[in-house]
Amino acid sequence: MSVFPSPVLDAFSDLVGRLAALLQPAFGGTSTAAAVILLTALVRLAVHPLSRASVRGQQARVRLAPRVAALREKHRNRPEGLQRAILELHAEEKVSPFAGILPSLLQVPAFLLLYSLFSSGDRMAGHSLLAAPLDARWADALDDGGPFGPAGLVYLALFAVTLGVAAYQYLRTRREMAAAPGGSAPAALGRVLPLLSFGTVVTAAVVPLAVALYLVTSTTWSAVERALLMRRPPAPGVATRA
Repeated sequence: MSVFPSPVLDAFSDLVGRLAALLQPAFGGTSTAAAVILLTALVRLAVHPLSRASVRGQQARVRLAPRVAALREKHRNRPEGLQRAILELHAEEKVSPFAGILPSLLQVPAFLLLYSLFSSGDRMAGHSLLAAPLDARWADALDDGGPFGPAGLVYLALFAVTLGVAAYQYLRTRREMAAAPGGSAPAALGRVLPLLSFGTVVTAAVVPLAVALYLVTSTTWSAVERALLMRRPPAPGVATRA
């Protein structure tokens, strides 16, 4: 059962339909899949300022790591004093602790709307990406032709892209954590955090294809966006706000 009332889903369905109609001359029968990709791009453009702030916040935290390490030494027996000192340092340098999670949180409604729309029975039936219905899942493709059937091959291509992006993010996260001066993450977190990149692969296998397409597009956008933003670190003292 959807968490959204029917009028909200109707309005969202109408938006997807209008985007698909706009793209139909160029994409034909895959116009709805193209509409999902375009919708993903619009969502990512909307949260881009927050993504930029998130990267700047991370760079600022790396820059402040030696000062945080000094505070840990100074307040090693006073956890409450350490927490207060770190918060004061972040406030002084205008580094928001929420900058890193806001871009992801603001994408949750789009994800849930797509999931509800393409899981709601016949509402989006008949739309496909090549041979794979957008409201079906990988298990359906396996039942209809197996992993190398017409629909199965669409999923294999999608998984290949997802694995490639996840591997890139895994290696990038490992490099960033290894290069972080001072205050590194705990050993257990350092082992687990890079592996979270592969969660998209698992999710894409169990959600409707349209939602998997959203996830893959958003994850790929995130990887490219972050690589570009990380190329030019801000000068010391640049304010970073959520």
